[in-house]
Amino acid sequence: MFKPLSLFLGFRYTRAKRRNQFISFITLSSFIGIAIGVWALITVLAVMNGFQAEIRDRILGMASHATISGISGKLEDWPSVDKLIEQQPHVKGSAPYILKEAMLTNASNVHGALIRGIDPEQEKSVSEVSEKIVHGSYEALNQKKYGIILGRYLARSIGAVVGSKVTMVTPSANVTPAGIMPRLKRFTVVGIFEVGHNQYDSNMALIHIRDAQILFKMKGLVTGIRLKLDALYDAPRISREIESNIEGYHRVIDWTQHHANLFRAINIEKTMMLIILSLIIAVAAFNIVSTLVIVVNDKQADIAILRTLGASPGMIMRIFISQGMVIGIVGTLLGVATGILTAQNIDILVPALESLLGIKFLAADIYLISDLPSEMRWSDVLVTGTISFSLTVLATIYPAWRASRVQPAEALRYE
Repeated sequence: MFKPLSLFLGFRYTRAKRRNQFISFITLSSFIGIAIGVWALITVLAVMNGFQAEIRDRILGMASHATISGISGKLEDWPSVDKLIEQQPHVKGSAPYILKEAMLTNASNVHGALIRGIDPEQEKSVSEVSEKIVHGSYEALNQKKYGIILGRYLARSIGAVVGSKVTMVTPSANVTPAGIMPRLKRFTVVGIFEVGHNQYDSNMALIHIRDAQILFKMKGLVTGIRLKLDALYDAPRISREIESNIEGYHRVIDWTQHHANLFRAINIEKTMMLIILSLIIAVAAFNIVSTLVIVVNDKQADIAILRTLGASPGMIMRIFISQGMVIGIVGTLLGVATGILTAQNIDILVPALESLLGIKFLAADIYLISDLPSEMRWSDVLVTGTISFSLTVLATIYPAWRASRVQPAEALRYE
Protein backbone atom coordinates (compact mmCIF):
# COMPACT_ATOMS: atom_id res chain seq x y z
CA MET A 1 0.00 0.00 0.00
CA PHE A 2 2.81 2.41 0.90
CA LYS A 3 5.85 3.47 -1.08
CA PRO A 4 9.09 3.93 0.90
CA LEU A 5 9.01 7.75 0.47
CA SER A 6 5.50 7.95 1.95
CA LEU A 7 6.51 5.84 4.92
CA PHE A 8 9.70 7.84 5.44
CA LEU A 9 7.89 11.17 5.45
CA GLY A 10 5.11 9.82 7.66
CA PHE A 11 7.63 8.61 10.24
CA ARG A 12 9.54 11.89 9.91
CA TYR A 13 6.44 13.93 10.70
CA THR A 14 5.70 11.70 13.68
CA ARG A 15 9.16 12.15 15.21
CA ALA A 16 9.56 15.83 14.35
CA LYS A 17 9.54 18.45 17.12
CA ARG A 18 6.34 20.50 17.13
CA ARG A 19 6.24 24.24 16.94
CA ASN A 20 2.68 23.91 18.23
CA GLN A 21 2.83 22.16 21.62
CA PHE A 22 -0.90 21.50 21.46
CA ILE A 23 -0.31 19.03 18.61
CA SER A 24 2.20 17.12 20.76
CA PHE A 25 -0.29 17.03 23.64
CA ILE A 26 -3.12 15.64 21.46
CA THR A 27 -0.74 13.09 19.90
CA LEU A 28 0.38 11.91 23.33
CA SER A 29 -3.20 11.72 24.64
CA SER A 30 -4.25 9.69 21.58
CA PHE A 31 -1.35 7.30 22.08
CA ILE A 32 -2.02 6.87 25.82
CA GLY A 33 -5.79 6.59 25.28
CA ILE A 34 -5.42 3.77 22.75
CA ALA A 35 -2.98 1.91 25.02
CA ILE A 36 -5.29 2.23 28.06
CA GLY A 37 -8.36 1.18 26.05
CA VAL A 38 -6.67 -1.93 24.66
CA TRP A 39 -5.21 -2.80 28.09
CA ALA A 40 -8.61 -2.42 29.80
CA LEU A 41 -10.44 -4.43 27.15
CA ILE A 42 -8.02 -7.38 27.25
CA THR A 43 -8.02 -7.41 31.06
CA VAL A 44 -11.81 -7.18 31.44
CA LEU A 45 -12.44 -9.90 28.84
CA ALA A 46 -9.92 -12.17 30.61
CA VAL A 47 -11.69 -11.63 33.96
CA MET A 48 -15.11 -12.29 32.40
CA ASN A 49 -13.76 -15.47 30.81
CA GLY A 50 -12.45 -16.47 34.23
CA PHE A 51 -15.80 -15.89 35.91
CA GLN A 52 -17.57 -17.81 33.14
CA ALA A 53 -15.19 -20.77 33.54
CA GLU A 54 -15.55 -20.65 37.34
CA ILE A 55 -19.36 -20.65 37.16
CA ARG A 56 -19.31 -23.43 34.55
CA ASP A 57 -17.03 -25.59 36.69
CA ARG A 58 -19.21 -25.09 39.76
CA ILE A 59 -22.37 -25.92 37.85
CA LEU A 60 -20.81 -29.01 36.29
CA GLY A 61 -19.66 -30.11 39.74
CA MET A 62 -23.31 -31.11 40.28
CA ALA A 63 -24.81 -31.11 36.80
CA SER A 64 -23.90 -33.71 34.21
CA HIS A 65 -22.36 -33.09 30.81
CA ALA A 66 -25.40 -34.80 29.26
CA THR A 67 -28.46 -36.74 30.36
CA ILE A 68 -30.51 -39.49 28.74
CA SER A 69 -34.13 -39.70 29.84
CA GLY A 70 -37.34 -41.30 28.70
CA ILE A 71 -39.95 -39.32 26.79
CA SER A 72 -42.52 -39.87 29.57
CA GLY A 73 -40.10 -38.89 32.35
CA LYS A 74 -39.27 -42.53 33.15
CA LEU A 75 -36.50 -44.60 31.61
CA GLU A 76 -37.41 -48.26 31.34
CA ASP A 77 -34.88 -51.05 30.96
CA TRP A 78 -32.21 -48.56 31.98
CA PRO A 79 -29.50 -51.19 32.80
CA SER A 80 -29.34 -52.25 29.13
CA VAL A 81 -29.26 -48.61 28.04
CA ASP A 82 -26.46 -47.96 30.54
CA LYS A 83 -24.41 -50.84 29.16
CA LEU A 84 -24.92 -49.56 25.63
CA ILE A 85 -23.84 -46.05 26.67
CA GLU A 86 -20.62 -47.33 28.21
CA GLN A 87 -19.65 -48.68 24.79
CA GLN A 88 -20.06 -45.25 23.16
CA PRO A 89 -16.90 -43.24 22.40
CA HIS A 90 -16.24 -40.07 24.45
CA VAL A 91 -18.27 -41.34 27.46
CA LYS A 92 -16.10 -41.39 30.61
CA GLY A 93 -18.80 -42.23 33.15
CA SER A 94 -22.54 -42.79 33.63
CA ALA A 95 -24.90 -42.94 36.59
CA PRO A 96 -28.68 -43.48 36.90
CA TYR A 97 -30.74 -40.89 38.74
CA ILE A 98 -34.26 -40.05 39.85
CA LEU A 99 -35.26 -36.39 39.99
CA LYS A 100 -38.43 -35.29 41.76
CA GLU A 101 -39.80 -32.35 43.72
CA ALA A 102 -40.84 -32.53 47.37
CA MET A 103 -41.24 -30.52 50.56
CA LEU A 104 -38.78 -30.88 53.42
CA THR A 105 -39.87 -30.05 56.96
CA ASN A 106 -37.96 -29.80 60.19
CA ALA A 107 -39.84 -28.61 63.28
CA SER A 108 -41.82 -25.62 62.00
CA ASN A 109 -39.52 -24.94 59.01
CA VAL A 110 -40.71 -25.90 55.53
CA HIS A 111 -38.81 -25.59 52.24
CA GLY A 112 -39.32 -26.93 48.72
CA ALA A 113 -36.49 -28.99 47.28
CA LEU A 114 -35.35 -30.95 44.25
CA ILE A 115 -34.78 -34.52 45.36
CA ARG A 116 -32.16 -36.43 43.41
CA GLY A 117 -31.95 -40.17 43.91
CA ILE A 118 -28.43 -41.40 43.17
CA ASP A 119 -26.26 -44.48 43.30
CA PRO A 120 -23.42 -43.15 45.51
CA GLU A 121 -20.70 -45.21 43.83
CA GLN A 122 -21.69 -44.49 40.23
CA GLU A 123 -22.39 -40.84 41.01
CA LYS A 124 -18.67 -40.30 41.66
CA SER A 125 -17.99 -40.91 37.97
CA VAL A 126 -20.22 -38.04 36.78
CA SER A 127 -20.11 -35.37 39.53
CA GLU A 128 -17.89 -33.93 42.25
CA VAL A 129 -20.51 -33.85 45.01
CA SER A 130 -18.61 -36.47 47.04
CA GLU A 131 -15.71 -33.98 47.25
CA LYS A 132 -17.95 -31.08 48.30
CA ILE A 133 -19.21 -32.50 51.60
CA VAL A 134 -18.59 -29.89 54.33
CA HIS A 135 -20.28 -31.76 57.19
CA GLY A 136 -21.03 -35.42 57.67
CA SER A 137 -20.06 -38.21 55.29
CA TYR A 138 -20.90 -39.04 51.70
CA GLU A 139 -20.34 -42.76 52.34
CA ALA A 140 -23.06 -42.70 55.02
CA LEU A 141 -25.63 -42.47 52.23
CA ASN A 142 -24.83 -46.09 51.43
CA GLN A 143 -24.78 -47.26 55.01
CA LYS A 144 -27.81 -45.44 56.36
CA LYS A 145 -31.23 -46.45 55.13
CA TYR A 146 -33.26 -43.37 54.33
CA GLY A 147 -30.32 -41.03 54.75
CA ILE A 148 -30.27 -37.63 53.03
CA ILE A 149 -27.57 -35.13 52.08
CA LEU A 150 -28.67 -31.49 51.94
CA GLY A 151 -27.28 -28.40 50.25
CA ARG A 152 -25.74 -26.06 52.79
CA TYR A 153 -28.27 -23.24 52.46
CA LEU A 154 -31.18 -25.66 52.20
CA ALA A 155 -30.10 -27.18 55.52
CA ARG A 156 -29.83 -23.70 57.01
CA SER A 157 -33.32 -22.79 55.76
CA ILE A 158 -34.96 -25.67 57.61
CA GLY A 159 -32.58 -25.57 60.59
CA ALA A 160 -31.11 -29.03 59.96
CA VAL A 161 -27.68 -30.33 60.93
CA VAL A 162 -26.03 -33.73 60.57
CA GLY A 163 -28.11 -36.18 62.60
CA SER A 164 -31.35 -34.17 62.30
CA LYS A 165 -34.57 -35.95 61.35
CA VAL A 166 -36.32 -34.23 58.44
CA THR A 167 -39.66 -35.19 56.95
CA MET A 168 -40.15 -35.39 53.19
CA VAL A 169 -43.61 -34.70 51.78
CA THR A 170 -44.07 -35.88 48.20
CA PRO A 171 -46.64 -34.57 45.69
CA SER A 172 -48.13 -38.06 45.26
CA ALA A 173 -50.71 -39.28 47.80
CA ASN A 174 -51.94 -42.50 49.35
CA VAL A 175 -55.61 -43.44 49.26
CA THR A 176 -56.68 -44.69 52.71
CA PRO A 177 -60.04 -45.40 54.39
CA ALA A 178 -59.61 -42.03 56.06
CA GLY A 179 -59.26 -40.33 52.70
CA ILE A 180 -56.37 -39.17 50.54
CA MET A 181 -53.23 -38.73 52.63
CA PRO A 182 -49.91 -37.24 51.48
CA ARG A 183 -46.91 -39.56 51.35
CA LEU A 184 -44.53 -38.75 54.19
CA LYS A 185 -41.15 -40.22 55.00
CA ARG A 186 -38.64 -39.32 57.68
CA PHE A 187 -34.98 -39.10 56.65
CA THR A 188 -31.82 -38.72 58.69
CA VAL A 189 -29.40 -36.00 57.59
CA VAL A 190 -26.06 -37.75 57.01
CA GLY A 191 -24.23 -34.97 55.18
CA ILE A 192 -24.26 -31.36 53.99
CA PHE A 193 -22.60 -30.26 50.74
CA GLU A 194 -21.61 -26.92 49.25
CA VAL A 195 -20.71 -26.65 45.56
CA GLY A 196 -20.66 -22.83 45.46
CA HIS A 197 -23.74 -22.41 43.27
CA ASN A 198 -26.99 -21.18 44.77
CA GLN A 199 -29.18 -23.28 42.48
CA TYR A 200 -27.88 -26.44 44.14
CA ASP A 201 -26.83 -25.29 47.61
CA SER A 202 -30.29 -23.81 48.29
CA ASN A 203 -32.56 -26.34 46.61
CA MET A 204 -30.94 -29.74 46.14
CA ALA A 205 -31.12 -32.83 48.37
CA LEU A 206 -29.58 -36.24 47.65
CA ILE A 207 -30.97 -39.61 48.69
CA HIS A 208 -30.12 -43.19 47.74
CA ILE A 209 -31.70 -44.29 44.48
CA ARG A 210 -33.31 -47.34 46.10
CA ASP A 211 -35.07 -45.08 48.65
CA ALA A 212 -36.20 -42.78 45.83
CA GLN A 213 -37.67 -45.71 43.88
CA ILE A 214 -39.72 -46.78 46.89
CA LEU A 215 -40.78 -43.28 47.89
CA PHE A 216 -41.81 -42.16 44.42
CA LYS A 217 -43.22 -45.55 43.34
CA MET A 218 -40.63 -46.09 40.61
CA LYS A 219 -39.46 -49.59 41.47
CA GLY A 220 -37.16 -50.78 38.71
CA LEU A 221 -37.33 -47.42 36.91
CA VAL A 222 -35.24 -44.25 36.89
CA THR A 223 -35.72 -40.75 35.50
CA GLY A 224 -32.62 -41.07 33.34
CA ILE A 225 -28.87 -41.57 33.13
CA ARG A 226 -26.31 -38.86 33.69
CA LEU A 227 -23.17 -38.85 31.53
CA LYS A 228 -19.68 -37.45 31.83
CA LEU A 229 -17.91 -36.84 28.52
CA ASP A 230 -14.23 -36.49 27.67
CA ALA A 231 -14.81 -33.36 25.57
CA LEU A 232 -16.84 -30.77 27.48
CA TYR A 233 -17.22 -28.28 24.64
CA ASP A 234 -18.17 -30.98 22.16
CA ALA A 235 -21.11 -32.07 24.34
CA PRO A 236 -23.80 -30.94 21.82
CA ARG A 237 -22.25 -32.95 18.98
CA ILE A 238 -21.51 -36.02 21.10
CA SER A 239 -25.04 -35.95 22.54
CA ARG A 240 -26.54 -36.05 19.05
CA GLU A 241 -24.29 -38.98 18.13
CA ILE A 242 -25.32 -40.91 21.28
CA GLU A 243 -28.98 -40.21 20.61
CA SER A 244 -28.69 -41.61 17.07
CA ASN A 245 -26.84 -44.73 18.28
CA ILE A 246 -29.40 -45.74 20.94
CA GLU A 247 -32.55 -47.51 19.83
CA GLY A 248 -35.95 -46.52 21.18
CA TYR A 249 -37.48 -43.23 22.20
CA HIS A 250 -35.04 -41.29 24.33
CA ARG A 251 -34.25 -37.65 24.92
CA VAL A 252 -30.60 -36.59 25.18
CA ILE A 253 -29.91 -33.12 26.60
CA ASP A 254 -26.42 -31.67 27.09
CA TRP A 255 -25.27 -29.11 29.67
CA THR A 256 -25.48 -26.17 27.24
CA GLN A 257 -29.23 -26.78 26.91
CA HIS A 258 -29.78 -27.23 30.65
CA HIS A 259 -28.19 -23.86 31.41
CA ALA A 260 -28.76 -22.08 28.10
CA ASN A 261 -30.21 -18.89 29.62
CA LEU A 262 -27.34 -18.43 32.08
CA PHE A 263 -24.55 -18.82 29.55
CA ARG A 264 -26.46 -16.79 26.95
CA ALA A 265 -26.71 -13.96 29.48
CA ILE A 266 -22.98 -14.19 30.23
CA ASN A 267 -22.12 -14.08 26.52
CA ILE A 268 -24.43 -11.09 25.98
CA GLU A 269 -22.78 -9.29 28.90
CA LYS A 270 -19.35 -10.06 27.49
CA THR A 271 -20.39 -8.71 24.07
CA MET A 272 -21.76 -5.52 25.62
CA MET A 273 -18.53 -5.00 27.58
CA LEU A 274 -16.59 -5.46 24.34
CA ILE A 275 -18.70 -2.76 22.68
CA ILE A 276 -18.54 -0.35 25.64
CA LEU A 277 -14.79 -0.65 26.12
CA SER A 278 -14.24 -0.41 22.36
CA LEU A 279 -15.73 3.08 22.63
CA ILE A 280 -12.76 4.06 24.82
CA ILE A 281 -10.45 2.99 22.00
CA ALA A 282 -12.68 4.81 19.50
CA VAL A 283 -12.49 8.08 21.44
CA ALA A 284 -8.71 7.82 21.64
CA ALA A 285 -8.41 6.79 17.99
CA PHE A 286 -10.53 9.68 16.78
CA ASN A 287 -8.30 12.08 18.69
CA ILE A 288 -5.95 11.20 15.86
CA VAL A 289 -8.39 13.04 13.58
CA SER A 290 -7.82 16.24 15.55
CA THR A 291 -4.06 15.68 15.57
CA LEU A 292 -3.82 15.11 11.84
CA VAL A 293 -6.19 17.96 10.93
CA ILE A 294 -3.99 20.38 12.90
CA VAL A 295 -0.84 18.84 11.39
CA VAL A 296 -2.28 19.22 7.88
CA ASN A 297 -3.02 22.90 8.51
CA ASP A 298 0.45 23.35 9.99
CA LYS A 299 2.16 21.56 7.09
CA GLN A 300 0.27 23.11 4.17
CA ALA A 301 3.43 24.77 2.86
CA ASP A 302 5.32 21.46 3.02
CA ILE A 303 2.46 19.70 1.24
CA ALA A 304 2.43 22.37 -1.49
CA ILE A 305 6.19 22.01 -2.03
CA LEU A 306 5.84 18.22 -2.28
CA ARG A 307 3.06 18.64 -4.83
CA THR A 308 5.16 21.03 -6.94
CA LEU A 309 7.99 18.47 -6.82
CA GLY A 310 5.69 15.89 -8.35
CA ALA A 311 4.03 14.16 -5.39
CA SER A 312 0.59 12.83 -6.31
CA PRO A 313 -2.52 13.30 -4.13
CA GLY A 314 -2.35 9.57 -3.37
CA MET A 315 1.19 9.91 -2.02
CA ILE A 316 0.14 12.81 0.21
CA MET A 317 -2.70 10.66 1.58
CA ARG A 318 -0.33 7.80 2.30
CA ILE A 319 2.06 10.12 4.17
CA PHE A 320 -0.60 11.20 6.67
CA ILE A 321 -2.22 7.77 6.91
CA SER A 322 1.16 6.31 7.84
CA GLN A 323 1.67 9.06 10.44
CA GLY A 324 -1.67 8.27 12.12
CA MET A 325 -1.07 4.53 11.90
CA VAL A 326 2.26 4.85 13.70
CA ILE A 327 0.45 6.38 16.68
CA GLY A 328 -2.24 3.68 16.58
CA ILE A 329 0.11 0.72 16.11
CA VAL A 330 2.51 1.76 18.88
CA GLY A 331 -0.41 2.48 21.25
CA THR A 332 -2.05 -0.85 20.37
CA LEU A 333 1.16 -2.83 20.87
CA LEU A 334 1.78 -1.18 24.24
CA GLY A 335 -1.83 -1.85 25.30
CA VAL A 336 -1.66 -5.48 24.14
CA ALA A 337 1.61 -6.10 26.00
CA THR A 338 0.29 -4.48 29.19
CA GLY A 339 -3.06 -6.28 28.90
CA ILE A 340 -1.43 -9.70 28.48
CA LEU A 341 0.85 -9.13 31.48
CA THR A 342 -2.07 -7.95 33.62
CA ALA A 343 -4.40 -10.79 32.57
CA GLN A 344 -1.77 -13.44 33.24
CA ASN A 345 -0.79 -12.03 36.64
CA ILE A 346 -4.12 -10.78 37.96
CA ASP A 347 -3.99 -13.33 40.79
CA ILE A 348 -0.86 -11.52 42.04
CA LEU A 349 -1.79 -7.93 41.19
CA VAL A 350 -5.26 -7.90 42.79
CA PRO A 351 -4.15 -9.21 46.24
CA ALA A 352 -1.26 -6.70 46.17
CA LEU A 353 -3.69 -3.88 45.35
CA GLU A 354 -6.10 -5.03 48.07
CA SER A 355 -3.24 -5.08 50.59
CA LEU A 356 -2.11 -1.61 49.52
CA LEU A 357 -5.60 -0.09 49.75
CA GLY A 358 -6.68 -2.11 52.78
CA ILE A 359 -9.93 -3.29 51.18
CA LYS A 360 -11.34 -6.54 49.84
CA PHE A 361 -12.95 -6.23 46.41
CA LEU A 362 -14.94 -9.49 46.68
CA ALA A 363 -15.60 -10.25 50.34
CA ALA A 364 -15.89 -14.00 51.01
CA ASP A 365 -18.87 -13.48 53.34
CA ILE A 366 -20.83 -11.74 50.57
CA TYR A 367 -19.71 -13.25 47.27
CA LEU A 368 -19.48 -16.93 46.39
CA ILE A 369 -16.38 -16.20 44.31
CA SER A 370 -14.00 -14.17 46.48
CA ASP A 371 -11.03 -14.04 44.07
CA LEU A 372 -10.83 -12.51 40.63
CA PRO A 373 -10.35 -15.43 38.20
CA SER A 374 -8.67 -14.79 34.86
CA GLU A 375 -8.59 -16.77 31.64
CA MET A 376 -6.87 -14.95 28.79
CA ARG A 377 -7.77 -16.13 25.31
CA TRP A 378 -5.59 -15.26 22.35
CA SER A 379 -8.69 -14.88 20.22
CA ASP A 380 -9.78 -11.97 22.46
CA VAL A 381 -6.33 -10.39 22.15
CA LEU A 382 -6.53 -10.70 18.34
CA VAL A 383 -10.03 -9.19 18.22
CA THR A 384 -8.99 -6.30 20.48
CA GLY A 385 -5.89 -5.55 18.42
CA THR A 386 -7.88 -5.73 15.18
CA ILE A 387 -10.54 -3.34 16.52
CA SER A 388 -7.90 -0.86 17.66
CA PHE A 389 -5.98 -1.02 14.37
CA SER A 390 -9.16 -0.69 12.29
CA LEU A 391 -10.36 2.36 14.24
CA THR A 392 -6.93 3.93 13.84
CA VAL A 393 -6.99 3.48 10.07
CA LEU A 394 -10.52 4.91 9.85
CA ALA A 395 -9.46 7.93 11.90
CA THR A 396 -6.68 8.83 9.44
CA ILE A 397 -8.73 8.77 6.25
CA TYR A 398 -10.46 12.18 6.49
CA PRO A 399 -7.38 14.26 7.49
CA ALA A 400 -5.28 12.47 4.86
CA TRP A 401 -7.93 13.18 2.22
CA ARG A 402 -7.95 16.87 3.22
CA ALA A 403 -4.17 16.94 2.88
CA SER A 404 -4.40 15.49 -0.63
CA ARG A 405 -6.83 18.29 -1.61
CA VAL A 406 -4.42 21.11 -0.71
CA GLN A 407 -3.80 23.33 -3.76
CA PRO A 408 -0.11 24.36 -4.06
CA ALA A 409 -0.85 27.86 -5.38
CA GLU A 410 -3.29 28.65 -2.55
CA ALA A 411 -1.00 27.23 0.13
CA LEU A 412 2.07 29.18 -1.07
CA ARG A 413 0.28 32.49 -1.80
CA TYR A 414 1.27 34.11 1.50
CA GLU A 415 4.54 32.23 2.11
